[in-house]
Amino acid sequence: MAVNLQKGQKISLKKSDGSKLNNIMVGLGWDAAEQKSGGFLSSIFGSKNDIDCDASVFLCKDGKLQSADDVVYFGNLQHSSGAVKHMGDNLTGEGEGDDEQIFVNLDKIPAAYDKLVFVVNIYKAVERKQHFGMIKNAFIRIVDNDTHTELCRYNLSDNYDDMLAMVAGEVYKKNGEWKFNAIGNGTKDTGLGELSKRFQ
Repeated sequence: MAVNLQKGQKISLKKSDGSKLNNIMVGLGWDAAEQKSGGFLSSIFGSKNDIDCDASVFLCKDGKLQSADDVVYFGNLQHSSGAVKHMGDNLTGEGEGDDEQIFVNLDKIPAAYDKLVFVVNIYKAVERKQHFGMIKNAFIRIVDNDTHTELCRYNLSDNYDDMLAMVAGEVYKKNGEWKFNAIGNGTKDTGLGELSKRFQ
């Protein structure tokens, strides 16, 4: 059974039998909430604007993001080590399940890296007057990709009104063991560049 995490909760990343994990899939999902607007038709049908959320990963050395090459996102889908691969951009958040998926081979991560930070930001949030308060059912989950078993899930249920980006969680190494930390902190960073400065 997958563990439902609370904010700030940490969990060791191991297989259900306690053995070491090799391959994980980090899934991030969200839905656009119904937006009430005053138009006649919207009173009948409701109004829902597509919100383009982008999931990204910062690969950190000594806990810091030290190079632009260590950002895996829709414009750089694979890390040079081959250890982290982004499956591409979902423009709307439509549909059930994961909206974006990032695959991580824990064995392939070079020893210099000790933390992977998973973030989500809204594309052109300021121009489009969108924020995370317009999103519902957001989550981050970790799956053992060898067995396709969900290990843990964190539902991002805080009030994120006026927040333009989110630090969802991190996979980090402690005493040679990989762990996951459920973070769920909203920020007002307007784009990935601004968000990345928090970790430099």
